[in-house]
This record gives sequence, C-alpha cells and structure tokens, in this order.
Amino acid sequence: MDLDAVADELYALRPEEFTSARASAVAAARTAGDRELASRIGALRKPSLAAWVSNLLVRSRPGEVEPLLRLGEGLRRAHQDLDGTQLRELSRRQHALIRALSLQARQLAAQAGHPISESVQREVENTLHAVLADPEAADAWATGRLAKPLSAAVGFPAVTGGGRPRAGREAAEPGGTGRSAPARGRPAKGGPPGDGKAGDRKAEAREAEARKAEERYRRRLAEARQDAEAAERELRALRDEAADAGRAAEEAEQQAERLQRRVADLAEELERTKGEHQQARFAERTAREQARAAERRVREAGRRASAAAARLERLTSSKP
Repeated sequence: MDLDAVADELYALRPEEFTSARASAVAAARTAGDRELASRIGALRKPSLAAWVSNLLVRSRPGEVEPLLRLGEGLRRAHQDLDGTQLRELSRRQHALIRALSLQARQLAAQAGHPISESVQREVENTLHAVLADPEAADAWATGRLAKPLSAAVGFPAVTGGGRPRAGREAAEPGGTGRSAPARGRPAKGGPPGDGKAGDRKAEAREAEARKAEERYRRRLAEARQDAEAAERELRALRDEAADAGRAAEEAEQQAERLQRRVADLAEELERTKGEHQQARFAERTAREQARAAERRVREAGRRASAAAARLERLTSSKP
C-alpha cells in the first residue's frame, strides 16, 4: 500500500463514498503498522463537488487532457510574443474550448448521479482557465486528485491596443518606458568622426538581433496557430460527439416509450385473455356436466325400453 495508489483510488470515488473509504484505508494502514502512511491518508481532503467533477473529466476523458495542456503551453508562449489581435483570437477559441469541456463535465456528472448547478459549472470553468494559465495548476489538474477547484486569479498578462504583451525586452529593462532607448555608441550630432564605424557595427548587430527575434516570433506564431487549430478541431469533434450522444439518447428514449406502450398493450391483452380463458373453462365444466346428465338419462331410458320390450314379449307369448 502506498499513498499515490490510495489517493488515486479515493479520488476516483463518488463524493459520498470518499469519507468511509478513507477511514477504511487509514485503518488498513494502521493494521499494517504504518502509522505515518495512516496519518497522510487521513490528511487527504474530501473533494468539493466542483473538484470532483474536474477529476471526473480527467479520468473519464483522458484524451482531453493532453490537448488542453498543449493549448495552455502554446497560449503561454503566445502571450510572450504575439500581437494583441492574435491573442484576442486565441482567447476566443480558448473560451469556446473551455465551455465545451465544462458542458461535457456537466453531462458526465449528471450521468454519474450528481447534476451540478451553474455556480459549480463556473468553478469547473475557472479550474480549466487556471490550467491554461498556470503550469503548476495544469500538473495538479492532470493528476485527477483535486480537493478543491483551482483559481484562475493568476492569468495571462493583459493585452491592450493591439500591441505586444509587456513581456518584451523593453518592458523587462529597469525603468523601461515602452519607448526605444537611443542606440548606444551612436555619435551625437557634432561628435568625433571616428565613432561612426563603431556605431554602424552596433547598428548592424541590432538589425541582426531584430531579424532573429522576428524569426523566433514567426516560429512561435506558427506553433500557436497550430495549437489553436488543433483546439478548434478538438472542439468540433466534441460538439459532434455531444450531438451524436444527444441523438442516441433521444432515439433510446423513443424506443423505451414504444416498448412501454407495447408492454401496456400486452398486459391489457393478457388480462383479457385470462378472462376469456376462465370463461372457457367454466363453459367446459358446464358442458361436461350436461353430457354426464344426458348419458345418465340415456341409460335410464335404455333400461325402461328394455323392460317395456320384455313385458311386451311376455304378453305376446301368453296370449290364449
């Protein structure tokens, strides 16, 4: 018995089963003589409903974990390099994907017997936002062992005015104002003429660095677009899956209603047949009694006929 195995088992249970299962695991650890493990198991917190739903999504849809984690990595890189227009487009796709996943989580919870409210669903969505923004939150969510929903308070840096995020070189420099500083080594107007070549070399170096930065930017932009396209495909697949599941549920409901009506018809027909069967049995008994009575009358009539014939014969033979 080890803590990871016990935790995986506990956090896979329904919320109402957690406390008793944890107590059993603590007792088992104590029986095995491992008091430290018993203490650590006892410290595991029962998950809130939103945390349980988030864990359920991870455990029931493992294929959704890696795409969301990759999208989070792409978005975090994008917030360092992309322009505001692209970031806003990625943000819209991000919200669409999170909404689709939260709806899927809500459906899973209902199927597991725990329908959730809008407020709990918002907590699930906040957890997914935190997963995209914070790598530590992403790692915690991917374990499927959350005890409480994650907070999205720490998110991506704000993007304004269509410019780059404040993660650029200028914003990182102490005292930076967002404006380009004068080039170092560039001679001031009227300065010594010997400084011109050094200034040109530095200018060329700056241009080379700018080209490299532009290339890095384009490469990261392409990666972010690929991640966004993958997320969009994933969203379409989820929507198609949800639509198929909805249609299957409607068809199953209609089939169940048809069968229920058929059962009612058959039950009514069975009751009617039972009544007809009882009437037939009664008629059978009545007919048999009448047949037996008729047979008795036939026998009696036969005896009377035989006696009358014998008497007639005697009278005929004794005629003078």
